[in-house]
Amino acid sequence: MESPTVREHSGERLFIGGAWVSGENFLPVIDKFTGRPLTSVPTADEELVEMAVRSAEAGFAAMKVLPALKRSEILEKISGALREAADEFAAGIIAEAGKPAKFARQEVERSIQTFKFAAEEAKRLHGETVPLDAQGGSEKKFGFYHRFPIGVVAAITPFNFPLNLAAHKLAPALAAGCSVILKPSSLTPLTALKLAKLVEASGAPAGAFNVLVGSGGTVGDWLVSHPNVAMVTFTGSAEVGKQIREKAGLKKTLLELGNNSAAIVDETADLDWAAQRCAAGAFAYSGQVCISLQRIYVEKSAAKPFTEKLVALAKNLKVGDPKLGTTDIGPLISEPDARRVEDWINEAKAAGMELKCGGRRKEAFYEPTVLFGDPSGCRIGTEELFGPAVTVTPYEKFEQAVEAVNSTPYGLQAAIFTRNLNRAFAAFRELEVGGVIINDSPSYRADFMPYGGVKESGSGREGVRFAIEEMTYLKMAALHLSE
Repeated sequence: MESPTVREHSGERLFIGGAWVSGENFLPVIDKFTGRPLTSVPTADEELVEMAVRSAEAGFAAMKVLPALKRSEILEKISGALREAADEFAAGIIAEAGKPAKFARQEVERSIQTFKFAAEEAKRLHGETVPLDAQGGSEKKFGFYHRFPIGVVAAITPFNFPLNLAAHKLAPALAAGCSVILKPSSLTPLTALKLAKLVEASGAPAGAFNVLVGSGGTVGDWLVSHPNVAMVTFTGSAEVGKQIREKAGLKKTLLELGNNSAAIVDETADLDWAAQRCAAGAFAYSGQVCISLQRIYVEKSAAKPFTEKLVALAKNLKVGDPKLGTTDIGPLISEPDARRVEDWINEAKAAGMELKCGGRRKEAFYEPTVLFGDPSGCRIGTEELFGPAVTVTPYEKFEQAVEAVNSTPYGLQAAIFTRNLNRAFAAFRELEVGGVIINDSPSYRADFMPYGGVKESGSGREGVRFAIEEMTYLKMAALHLSE
């Protein structure tokens, strides 16, 4: 396959068909704490997108015939190489995402495990026999089915987990025998390009992994609508997810979309533990997590002591330079995002919610904020904030709390803190979400568990084994047994 003309450039390059290529236009990547440029990356035009699709088709032709053992070995190599380069990746995430060091290191460690889990699952792809002779007229038939890779997968990822969310799309795709074209967020593209270097050295076929940078309205749309892309997997807003589904046609889509996570704290809960975990769930990475805790409903007799504990924890968090290991709260991804958080908090205060702590912005930083009262008439109570603020609302009856949790258009994950086993199971039955976390924050996620939402929080499930199922299709064989 011919390579595009490569223009000399001192910044990064895109990864297409096992080669590093440049382009005509370049995008600066900014250090989110200092505001200084880190480097620049080329943005893909339609010609490069077309080249990436052709490369991915060739990569798929090679991947789909690789034995399971070979696919597993490739993923093991990526996992091992990522562990060796863990410090480099963490430093990159700190710089381009503004993620505090402690959370950046956690993300790298989780990504190492995600590739490891995929290496193991690559050897477990299998089908089952089907007892066709159970149906009249099929007494001489024998049946079985097997899973086959779906083809070229377009993966579109957001800024907040530039490594692990890419891993959650790439690792299961390679395990299944698919090829991938990744379009990372234009705010955080460098981590994806670093990952491409590890894939390049892993022995994966050329074209098995390709990285394109560009806007969703150009590169994203070209990929979503391309007839030779078999599947689109996307993490981002519900609004964009709906657009992708409209443009994808009959393609398979795996959509992990917005949320407004809530927790219920009843009168039997360990309030110290609940406050600790709710603080972690609400404020980690400045709330820029799709399962970040945004609403807490507390039984009225426990509301005051719980709120006091939560406020004390919020006030103790350190805001500052994300490179420092002691920093808990770094900058939001941009100053406009911090201003949006500020607007939503001011709206809630104007609607009568009581500000318990925080509530101040400085440039792209926003203080950890706790609001007390009913958020149901405000955007913070119904939409996704993606910022370091949480509301606390007293309730009288457990059923009221469940109804309040279910009142938004979203349903990704929710939590309940209780010592009452019956109530825990009632929450599991009644909460309209994809995951119920019992006695921990709704921001908890193990990378191998099924993960995804209902309502406007998306469709399909991630988590390595479950993503592999999404990226494969069943093929049935029916044999006539002759005499």
